[in-house]
Formats: sequence, C-alpha cells, structure tokens
Amino acid sequence: MIKPYGSETLNPLFVYDQKKHAELQKEAEGLPSLLINSAAAGNVVMLGGGYFNPLTGFMNVADSVAVAEKMLTTTGMFWPVPILNTAHDVSSIQGAKRIALRDPNQDGNPVIAVQDVEAIETLTDDQINLIATKVFGTTDDGHIGVSTFKSNGKYVISGPIQVLNFSYFPNEFPDTFRTAVEIRNEIQEHGWKTVVAFQTRNPMHRAHEELCKMARDGVNADGVLIHMLLGKLKAGDIPAPVRDASIRKMVEVYFPPNTVMVTGYGFDMLYAGPREAVLHAVFRQNAGCTHFIIGRDHAGVGDYYGPFDAQTIFDTDVPKDALQIEIFRADHTAYSKKLNKVVMMRDVPDHTKDDFILLSGTKVREMLSQGIAPPPEFSRPEVAKILMEYYQNEVAGK
Repeated sequence: MIKPYGSETLNPLFVYDQKKHAELQKEAEGLPSLLINSAAAGNVVMLGGGYFNPLTGFMNVADSVAVAEKMLTTTGMFWPVPILNTAHDVSSIQGAKRIALRDPNQDGNPVIAVQDVEAIETLTDDQINLIATKVFGTTDDGHIGVSTFKSNGKYVISGPIQVLNFSYFPNEFPDTFRTAVEIRNEIQEHGWKTVVAFQTRNPMHRAHEELCKMARDGVNADGVLIHMLLGKLKAGDIPAPVRDASIRKMVEVYFPPNTVMVTGYGFDMLYAGPREAVLHAVFRQNAGCTHFIIGRDHAGVGDYYGPFDAQTIFDTDVPKDALQIEIFRADHTAYSKKLNKVVMMRDVPDHTKDDFILLSGTKVREMLSQGIAPPPEFSRPEVAKILMEYYQNEVAGK
C-alpha cells in the first residue's frame, strides 16, 4: 500500500488507548479552555483522523508564513496551507502551558482536544494579507475563504494536540464519516492496490460518475474512493445528507458491486482552489489512495482561479518527489450527442458547444425545484428524484 505522506506509518492524533483517553478527558475538565472556531475544529478532526500526517498539531506564525509563501515549513517540510488555531480572545488561556479546546459545533461545547501551548502570537495585518494572497490568491473579502480566514481572529495558538473526539461527524454521518486510518484499513480488507480518489462537495451528476469510471479504467484501478466533504460549505450548497443519499443511489445502481467506497471527511471547505487541491492530494495519500482526480476549477469559487490552475500547480510549485500520489488530470466532462456518451471535451476537438448537453447550475436548480428532472444524459433519474424532493421541500418551506 502507498505510504502516508511524511512518515513510514500513519500517525493519527486521536487517543485510541481507552485508559489514556479517560485520563485525558478527566484532565481536560480541569484545564483552562478555549472555545475554538469551526475552521480550527475541522483541523482537529483532520489531525485526529490521520489526514494531516505527519503534522503533530497547530502551526506557529513562522511556519504559517513560510507555508503560505513557499509551501515549506521552517524545517523544510513540504505543506500546502497553514494549519491554524486562531482566536479573537486568549485571555482565558494566557500563561497556560496546556489547554482544553472546546468544540463550537456541538451542543454544550465539549472538549474536542487537549493542546500543549508552545506559543501565543499575533498575526500582523501584513501577515494576514500575505497568507490570504498566497493561499487564496486574493485579499478580497468577497471570497468566502478569505472572509472566513480574516474573521477567525489574529491570535495564533501553536503546539501539539491530542484528540478526544471527531465532533458531530460520527453521529450525524455514521455510515459515511471515516478517518484516514479507517479508509486505509478498508482498502487493505478489499485487497485493492490501486485506488483512485474523487473529491466532491456536490451531488454527482452523470458527468462525475463517468469521470470516476474513466479514471478507474485509465489507471487500471481496483477501486474508487468517492470522498465527500461533510463540513461547512457556502450558502446555497446542497446539505451533506442529501448529497450522501444521491451519491449512494448512483453507486448502488450504476457501479459494479464492491468497486466503490462512499466515504466522507470532517472539514470546512476552504475554497482555496490550487492550494486546496494540493492539500486534497496530501490527505488522499494519507488515506491510502494512489491516484487523485483533479478536474476543472477544483475547489474553486467565483472567478478567482483559472480553470486548470489546480492542475498546473503540481507542475510549477509542488516538488517532484514531495508526493507519491499521482494526479489524474480531467477536463470538463459532458454528454456528447454525436457519440451518445459522456466524454472529456479535450478528447473531441471536432465538437462544438451545441454537440454537448450542457446545463448551468442555476438552470438545473430551477428544473429540480419545479419538479422537472434534468435529461438522463445529464443526471441519472434515481439521483434526480432525490434532488427534486430536496429542492421542492426547500421551496415549500420558504
């Protein structure tokens, strides 16, 4: 099986030993505590599950700036985005060497992790703008990733963590949420050697389905990991339970049995385009995947990134020996009326726009909310049915 990034074996930060877990939970109740923001809580979940291997906790200012500028920590380790615990107010933990981190996304704000505090520093406005420019490609507050980053506070609390739980994800998504440890174990149980991963924050239409099949066949993969984001998205995005149901139905009906794992991870979307694509590749390698699909405008939002920036970053900014996972580069996929199948547009230079069945997201949402199924060449009818029910309930609830 492919090695994790940065170490021989995966080192999740969740405390699996029951005795140590109970001791840590008891200790945490007596420690100074900090109610962290949702982005930091997502980082805790990813660190706990082994997705962010080989990191041992939250970065300090020097590492965050170095990673933003050069995608290298101060010790020279490749990493694509700063992993931060930031806050507006640190008065409750001032002078503390060990603190309890409380989860903003669960009722009662239970302790999610214990952190050893190595430093509490302040990001300057220049550093905030530099990180935003390098990671998101802009300082524009209209970019949801930038506005979220800027709104999370200037105080940076760095140091290693021990994770006590995975927030609300195991309870809300018991059939879907998986740690990198669990995915690796399942890949091993399947006996898969070559695994291609597909990232999604949306329901999967026919083109996505066929893209997974093209990648599977293109790299001769034993299986496909459909890996959906379960954390916070921007307003208007379809909720995770609806995405989950529609993807599972598509896999059940249109993929051979035991060739696809439908899973999810607990993280808030960054919308950081190319940089987030590299982060996605890192944690798919940690999950045991050998290949990762990157298509047009991967992890993008608005018009902040070029359509293939998330692919070219692997040529321009990622050192050749940094990652073992290989990138499967995809073009826009759509149904060809000429060929009666879904194709990548780059593979059919003789086609014009009129030769494809193309629908905008706005048009699809309109159709679904009116109870009109998109054409089967665009969306499988079983998937469309689930999405129509969701959109019609949304309309009825307004």
